[in-house]
Amino acid sequence: MRVHLIGGGLDRAAALASHGPFVDDAMAAGDGPIVAYVLDQGPETDLARWASALAGAGASEVRPIPISPTRGPRADDLDGAGGVYVAGGWTPGYRDALMAGGMAWLDVVRRQQIPYAGFSAGAALAAERAVVGGWRAKLGGRDVAVCPEEAGEDLEALTIRDGLGLVPFCVDVHAAQWGTLPRLLHALAIADRSEGWALDEGTALVAADGHATVHGIGAAHRVQRTADGATVTAHAAGATIAL
Repeated sequence: MRVHLIGGGLDRAAALASHGPFVDDAMAAGDGPIVAYVLDQGPETDLARWASALAGAGASEVRPIPISPTRGPRADDLDGAGGVYVAGGWTPGYRDALMAGGMAWLDVVRRQQIPYAGFSAGAALAAERAVVGGWRAKLGGRDVAVCPEEAGEDLEALTIRDGLGLVPFCVDVHAAQWGTLPRLLHALAIADRSEGWALDEGTALVAADGHATVHGIGAAHRVQRTADGATVTAHAAGATIAL
C-alpha cells in the first residue's frame, strides 16, 4: 500500500503541494470518498478545515469523522473509501483516539490496500515506533533541550510509543519550521530504530514498495544511525530513495 507522510503546513501552496499526490492516489483507487479522521476537541473541532485542504487538492468527496478515546475509527467507516486521511493536531490525543476501539479499521486499510495519508500527527503516528512529543532528552546523564518547548505537545520528556506500524522508520514533522530534526536524532536511539525522516511543512514523503518519493515545496531529511553517530541527507521534491 502507499503511505503518504505530510510534514504539516495548511496555507494554500503548502496544502496543494503536499496533498495532491495523495488525492491522486485516492481517486485512482476508485470513486469512493476520502475518509478523514479528525480529533474531536469539542467546539474547537474544525472538520471543514481538513475537508477544504483535501478538496483544494482535487478531492471530489471527503467524509470527515471526529474521533476520540470513546469513538475511535471503525472498520465500517471505510466502506467504499478511496483513501484514509489522519489529520493533525495534538499527537498524544490522536494516538489515544486512533487505538481506542481496536485496530480492525487498520486491518481493512491493509487488506484493501487503501492509500493512507497522515498530516503532522497522522504522519508521526504512522510509524511502528512513533514520536508522540516531548522537548527534552537525556544526553551524557543530563536533560537537554532537543527542540523548542512549543513543539513538545504538552510533554516534557521525549516520548516514544507504539504507532500504527505502516512504516518501519520514525517520523518527525514541521522540521524546518519547528526545529524538530535534533529531536528525531534522539528519538532513533530511544526507539531503537536505524532510520527516521524529518519532514518540512508543505512536504510529503510517499512510501511504497521499498522506495520513498518526495513531493512538495520543502525538504525531507533522512537520518540514518551509524556506529559512531548519524548521517543526515536532505531530499527535495522529485527525489526517489530506496528504503
